[in-house]
Amino acid sequence: MSAVAPISPAILVKRREMAAEADFPPSLHPVLRRIYAGRAVGCALEVECSLEHLLPPETLPGCTEAAVILHEVIAAGGRILIVGDFDADGATSCALAMRALRAMGADARYLVPNRFEYGYGLTPEIVVQAAHLEPALIVTVDNGISSIEGVRAARALGIRVLVTDHHLPGAELPEAEIIVNPNQRGDTFPSKHLAGVGVIFYVMMALRRRLRDTGWLAARGLSELNLANLLDLVALGTVADVAVLDRNNRILVAQGLARIRRGQCSAGIRALIEVAKRKRERLSAGDLGFALAPRLNAAGRLEDMSLGIECLLSDSDEEAREMAICLDDLNQERRRIERDMQEQALVCLDATVLGDCAQESAVSVSLYHEDWHQGVIGILASRIKERTHRPTICFAPAGEGEIKGSARSIAGLHIRDCLEAVAVRHPGLILKFGGHAMAAGLSLRAQDFPAFSAAFEEEVHRHLDPADLHGVIYSDGELSAEEISLDLAQLLHSAGPWGQGFPEPTFDGDFEVKDCRLVGERHLKLILSPPGSAAQLEAIAFNREQDRTRAAAGGSIHIVYRLDVNEFRGRANPQLVIEHISA
Repeated sequence: MSAVAPISPAILVKRREMAAEADFPPSLHPVLRRIYAGRAVGCALEVECSLEHLLPPETLPGCTEAAVILHEVIAAGGRILIVGDFDADGATSCALAMRALRAMGADARYLVPNRFEYGYGLTPEIVVQAAHLEPALIVTVDNGISSIEGVRAARALGIRVLVTDHHLPGAELPEAEIIVNPNQRGDTFPSKHLAGVGVIFYVMMALRRRLRDTGWLAARGLSELNLANLLDLVALGTVADVAVLDRNNRILVAQGLARIRRGQCSAGIRALIEVAKRKRERLSAGDLGFALAPRLNAAGRLEDMSLGIECLLSDSDEEAREMAICLDDLNQERRRIERDMQEQALVCLDATVLGDCAQESAVSVSLYHEDWHQGVIGILASRIKERTHRPTICFAPAGEGEIKGSARSIAGLHIRDCLEAVAVRHPGLILKFGGHAMAAGLSLRAQDFPAFSAAFEEEVHRHLDPADLHGVIYSDGELSAEEISLDLAQLLHSAGPWGQGFPEPTFDGDFEVKDCRLVGERHLKLILSPPGSAAQLEAIAFNREQDRTRAAAGGSIHIVYRLDVNEFRGRANPQLVIEHISA
């Protein structure tokens, strides 16, 4: 295990810059006007989330051609095999493709690789497994853009391949019949942030149009599928994959959430909401990302994502509930494993006694432990990155002398491009890699970990300066005592969806502490008052027990917070959810 000295990055609170000009109706609440302006929204139309504003499928290159291939296979009675990924985006992509294809008369099956046996994507080994199912066509969802050898193996067996993916392509593309990926070089689709589930949703829109326009559905007595009924899956997968919520993705997520809140969702999603103890009628994008997605992801992290996919495919409330309970149990186990791994990682981070191993000026963190679980290193990397505000890669054993790493980055460093630069400068050091700007995966020989750590640190140094290593929390400004109200909290809840690239509103201000107590061993429950005001406001700071002394009753604190609604025993009140505390 490599170590760095304890890193406590300075946290800077910055007020968001407002758009120079914005055209909003006079009726728009002034706080919401300020929030939208701080996210470069220029007019009310840009936050309109009706489906009529969704980019049409013909604008995504490859969609029309993919629909032709799918139609040919369906018409010939051939089998379509969906090859998915083992995360929530992959699971929702797979479930959406299965539901849509079967509703349109296709013989569709799915296969999802077990990460511990086959690794990621359409590998030659997975093709061997796929061949036993005798598919005429393999369709990859949320993977495939880096499956050079896997696609070649499938074609050698006479199996056609359609790749649908959203990950960044490498220098070489797979020789699939069609590739649908908005991030291909030269692709003209305006929204580059579709998740894998968004890409396959677009392909299914194109297929439905073709089957309708050619009379295929009518000739077979099939009713036209309302694909909007699958937007619950699109919303979950998009948020779970931390896709940037540009305008197109906001439409997809908003429409999916609206259907979930009305009860128009799959039995599996209803069951996940139930075991997560969330209220369906008030479900938010944050609930999708922090409550439902971890339970779905737990299957792929610890066992087999087939359990998660089957939960999403089930039409039985009872069956879905049983599977959701199993997913919840797996998530509890995942949390236990993560907690143990995080303790080990923090021992390493704090090990200043290691002398020469300590790197006080380190701009990156690379950690490896022979006991770590391969399915949990991504979460661990995120936690360490949040603590250190450094690009972080955590590695776990992968067998046969190899280790697998999961990387998470900070603003200013494109992590996939950084790994590519390391691979170019040090040929053979990285066995394989892929990913996005903020997250990536890679494989190394275990013996090369020290050399990789040094090469990665060197490459990060080329891109980041000391200012980049400060954590920054952006605020939408102060709220007056009068503005902190239940009405505003409810308005902000309904004004989303909020998420990556379109962050949930946060505010900052000074408050007097009237009471502070520890709840649930790690959380602070506070009563605060704005200076000079008699108003008393409820506040909660999750996992902030270290701030208990700073937030002692009788003192004053400066906080960054979200304005939320707390419902207890049938009563709703505004609540400040504290993100940061300073004296």
